[in-house]
Amino acid sequence: MPKRYLKDFYWKDYALIFLGLTIYAIGLIGFIKPGGIVTGGLTGIALLVEYATNSRIPLQYTYFLVNCVLLFAALKLLGLKFMVKTIYGVIVLTFLLTICQTYITEPLVKNEPLLSGVIGGMMCGVGIGLVFSSNGSTGGTDIAIAIINKYKNIAFGRGMLLFDSFIISCSFFVFHNYHTIIYGLIVMGVMTYCIDMVINGFRQSVQIFIFSEKYETIANAINTELHRGCTVLDGTGWYSKKPSKVIIVLAKRTEAIEMFRLIKSIDERAFISQSTVRGVYGEGFDKIRT
Repeated sequence: MPKRYLKDFYWKDYALIFLGLTIYAIGLIGFIKPGGIVTGGLTGIALLVEYATNSRIPLQYTYFLVNCVLLFAALKLLGLKFMVKTIYGVIVLTFLLTICQTYITEPLVKNEPLLSGVIGGMMCGVGIGLVFSSNGSTGGTDIAIAIINKYKNIAFGRGMLLFDSFIISCSFFVFHNYHTIIYGLIVMGVMTYCIDMVINGFRQSVQIFIFSEKYETIANAINTELHRGCTVLDGTGWYSKKPSKVIIVLAKRTEAIEMFRLIKSIDERAFISQSTVRGVYGEGFDKIRT
């Protein structure tokens, strides 16, 4: 693909990363921090340091300094190309956290730490989801796990879960209260759900394989009654050694039940396989993401 074509979308990525980090910073400083809640990631460590020092070391300082060390190590191991958007994300988030710390001086939701944490978790999750959807990163534990993953075969998601759970659990040594751990885990769950919704949740579709002797009738009905396209492939039943036809249909999740009803009305003996597809792009579905 020509580089000139790719450059047309660079500014969109960086604008979306900036928007996502703005939402994240407001959620963190305006809602999560006033509730005394610790999140996962490097921002969670930075919050612990600020809480433990009675705000003498603001979280943005810890966040930026630790990221500088991680980025220096990652540049040598992972290369500059991998880290460009991460460096941008770290600088922008440090700036936004400083701005929010200056202008948001009171809790946006007072006397409701759990509600404040849930709202903050939703905002942070949406913000991070926007960053991830643009192939960006906020650095921190993302970098650490990427470095570890280069030498050890550990799943990225599992590594993040272990890191985040450990950081949240450490809040007990600062507050000596198990409620902060529970609140932190609830906020982490809300953030994770919102991230998934932004990146994948609203785009989920289904892929259906249909094996039936009445494939022509089913395929025609899918086209004319459900207004969906389908593809018919040649197959062979390996047990019977007989040729067979396989219908492949990509449909939106909400259309699956209607699809099953249609197939059952034509051939109750049809064999059907359904699987979830993270995203389908093209005519009749989502636009190709840029």
